[in-house]
Amino acid sequence: MTAAETTTRIESEFRRQVRKSRNPRNAYLRVRAQRFGVDLNIAEGKTGDAKADTQQPVHLASVGKLFTSTVVSILSERRELSFSDPISRHLDAELMNGLHVLKGTDYSDQIQVRHLLNQTSGLDDSFWPLMEELAKNPSMCISPREAVEWGKRHLTPKSKPGEKHHYTDTNYHLLGLIVEGITKAPFHEALHRLIFDPLEMQSAYMHGYSQPKVKLDLPPAGLYINGVDYSEVPGFAQIDYAGGGVRATLDDFLTFMTALVNHRLVTPETLNTMLSDDAPSLPGMRYGYAIWKFVTVPIVAPAKFNCRGCAGVTGAFMFHHPRTDSYVIGSFNDMEFKSKALRFMLSKVINHLLKCEQAS
Repeated sequence: MTAAETTTRIESEFRRQVRKSRNPRNAYLRVRAQRFGVDLNIAEGKTGDAKADTQQPVHLASVGKLFTSTVVSILSERRELSFSDPISRHLDAELMNGLHVLKGTDYSDQIQVRHLLNQTSGLDDSFWPLMEELAKNPSMCISPREAVEWGKRHLTPKSKPGEKHHYTDTNYHLLGLIVEGITKAPFHEALHRLIFDPLEMQSAYMHGYSQPKVKLDLPPAGLYINGVDYSEVPGFAQIDYAGGGVRATLDDFLTFMTALVNHRLVTPETLNTMLSDDAPSLPGMRYGYAIWKFVTVPIVAPAKFNCRGCAGVTGAFMFHHPRTDSYVIGSFNDMEFKSKALRFMLSKVINHLLKCEQAS
């Protein structure tokens, strides 16, 4: 299959998938496989009355966690923290008090920075309960710190620190607060100073907290959860915080991912730690420092599909496929695609790239 044929097939599959769906208002896809000459950037649907455009900033939901883990990793390389540090070294006593109490035993001081990064702290997730509160009261405004305190009062830890994987935005809220404590500045300033500015990501910003370097002519794509555009709900940004929050064009997301993979942000040794200090999560996947890794499962998931990156609940994804050295980034921008988006990426994008590889 030629590069032109591969590009045409991927685009056709993407547009067909969006158009047959009940919900998506707008969807976006960026594919680059330089080895084969595949370079695709497309948008489908509308934002309001305007046609969706590839130059719109898009919110990739929990894909933003990879930016957070990268900021923390940069601080580690600068020896401002260690992955093995107890988080009590970087958070105040009031926040730490009773943070992780399980069956009458307080494990708060046993939580390490690495446990937050690879989602093994054992803490429960405050994001979805708070989203339910926000749905009932759209004027609700709760700070990231208050969200953690809310979780202490209303939720129960799932396991001891380091014992098992449990995905929670609470871990990434805590990482954001740790970054703020170390840098003595708001989390979004660290994002701009350590990632957006050095990489010249002119369209990138943190939703609800900052603005892009260059004024954008196009409105941002919405962020649809259960049919509601939460980009228009003021209190959502505080709940999202360091667990998501990054908005940018797909070109800028591609800039970030290529820089991370090619060691322009962290050293090969640090990236290896981000990848290898992992825990089993979903079937056929392991979770590092906000890096989802597909692993080989005979017959079900052959090694040729192994890739690594990050995904979001709205059908968002940002992955590197090492075998073809390709990048696949996009979003269907609706929770209907929470699971379907990754299946689409593997079967309709990477599978076609593998066929292109065979023909080259």
